[in-house]
Amino acid sequence: MSELPTNSVTLRFLASPTDVGHSGSVDAGTVLEWVDKAAYAAAVGWAKSYCVTAYVGNIHFADPVNSGDMVEVEATIVYTGRSSMHIRTIVSSGDPKGGPATMRSQCLVIFVAVGPDGRPVPVPQFEPSTPEEIGQRDNALTRIAVREQIVEAMNAQEYTDAGTSERVVLRFMAAPTDVNWGGKVHGGIVMKWIDEAAYVCASRYCGKDTVAVFSGGVRFYRPLLIGDVVEVEARLVYTGHKGMHIAVHVRSGNPKSREMNLTTYCLTVMVARDETGTSVPIPQWVPETDEDRRLHAHARELLEIRGGAPGNRMPDHLLNGGPGAAVQAAK
Repeated sequence: MSELPTNSVTLRFLASPTDVGHSGSVDAGTVLEWVDKAAYAAAVGWAKSYCVTAYVGNIHFADPVNSGDMVEVEATIVYTGRSSMHIRTIVSSGDPKGGPATMRSQCLVIFVAVGPDGRPVPVPQFEPSTPEEIGQRDNALTRIAVREQIVEAMNAQEYTDAGTSERVVLRFMAAPTDVNWGGKVHGGIVMKWIDEAAYVCASRYCGKDTVAVFSGGVRFYRPLLIGDVVEVEARLVYTGHKGMHIAVHVRSGNPKSREMNLTTYCLTVMVARDETGTSVPIPQWVPETDEDRRLHAHARELLEIRGGAPGNRMPDHLLNGGPGAAVQAAK
């Protein structure tokens, strides 16, 4: 009788000085790269086949990881579909000399098992056996409908040059060092690019250092190939008292062609920090064009959808209402 695969993988390592980014601590993009690797290990170990990242959502960044920290990334399968695996990831870190580790971030990652032809293949079904596992499975199930609402709302939006908000575009080629185990660009690398573009956009807007506190709706539409031209566009769509909501699109294409295809899209919330690392107020962005107002309303709709998810709560400005509610702090 064959042994059942384990549903959990934990990676442990020291955060190195080369992991430190523009914020002075480990950037959110690097943390997401770690998350993707741990979730991939859990998915492959369970499915016994190659797996691809399909979705990353509900990413909360609580506290930064610092250089020299002992880092622990735990990835646990909490629900399986026919070919998909829903993986809860928790990143913790602390002093390697001892003491308790502190939770730094958590999120849900969905991987899909694929065969040699790139088509989805069935995976063993995970059956929860403890109250904790059942609770995590039920939480994943309740979030399926929320995720579908978020994806539908994000897919319905059109971004054109009619917008007037802060906008940046980073362009480069996907390098061989970006490769994953299947020969494509690693999903964690793509999320790192997203964080970098969101940082530039948010920092240019407010004139201060910024860090990510939340990212959601990271959906991978198609693989990104080594050697592709990559375009990462970040645009401000909403501001609160401290939070800047940045919509990020990743497009790619063959350098011999002018065609660029959407590969990934998400929305990231950035906050500004002062010299002590404390979040500070930022200027309010006032929509000017019809597109500005539409995207502003779109970001507000996403806040409402996420606020209604199990375990979440509506932001205070949505609960309180009032004439200025649409432009008050989201964070």
